[in-house]
Amino acid sequence: MRKRDLGNTGIQVSDVGFGAWQLGNEKDWGEMTDKKALQLVSEALDYGCNFFDTAPNYGDGKSEEILGKALKGKRDQVVISSKCGHHPFGEQDFEPDRLMQSVEESLRRLNTDYLDSLLLHNPPFISLHGDSPQFQMLEKLKQQGKIRAYGASVDTGKEMEELLNNTNSQVIEVMFNIFHQEPTNGIQEAYNQGVGVITKVPLDSGWLTGKYDANSRFTGIRSRWSADQIERRGRLVEQVRRIIGNDASMVKIALQFILSYPGVSTVIPGAKDSQQLKQNITASEAMLSQKVKEQLENLFVKDIEKSQVGW
Repeated sequence: MRKRDLGNTGIQVSDVGFGAWQLGNEKDWGEMTDKKALQLVSEALDYGCNFFDTAPNYGDGKSEEILGKALKGKRDQVVISSKCGHHPFGEQDFEPDRLMQSVEESLRRLNTDYLDSLLLHNPPFISLHGDSPQFQMLEKLKQQGKIRAYGASVDTGKEMEELLNNTNSQVIEVMFNIFHQEPTNGIQEAYNQGVGVITKVPLDSGWLTGKYDANSRFTGIRSRWSADQIERRGRLVEQVRRIIGNDASMVKIALQFILSYPGVSTVIPGAKDSQQLKQNITASEAMLSQKVKEQLENLFVKDIEKSQVGW
């Protein structure tokens, strides 16, 4: 698998990483036995994936625990990024003391004495400056050797701009996909500054797999979409299909679209079985054509940018 620099951190990561939200997370992802989860991580390693993204609230800590078991004895071969601020069982607390405690708990669950990357997990906008107690805490953890790099996981280009202009973040995780291209300029600016970029929600919560349409209905976390949003998203999926052709894998194209931006260090799709994992990994095999990239960019400018589709 291709490797890219995680900004100027000195860390190299597989361009397709492993989003670990699903591990041990029956509530949001359906049944996932520990055996199956451990097998998926092992398969990802066999494919050459070395970047694993997790958080304390994924599976109420179970995601980190499973990764800790799966990566035992292989710590020097992998890059682990976790988060703080969203805690197990729905708790949110960005007070520095609670964040410090959270990091210690993550280290214990992951069976490691350091994190390669630690991100504030969708923190309040007011904290996105270097003098905030949260960023002072991150710097302290780095000086202590408990983390190699830090930053924040955010949703918008505006938040990226705030981080890039006002903090010493070395890594930023941001939502970015064909339907959510608003952070494009932020990704380029991060590249200019040597800040690593992790891209989350790359398949737009399943829409860019092509398995949903205007008639789809949802339960659980995906029930957030209104009937109008579902209908609109269904039409957008049809437009993407016309651009890429009926025979192309929409998953592969969606991930290759993101990887066509040199400012992206890695993309972190989730996978709940071996077939999905293999499909994700194939995105690293080739680059997207410039023609298709431009058509997908034009789709966003023409039909999405000035209206709301939600996430």
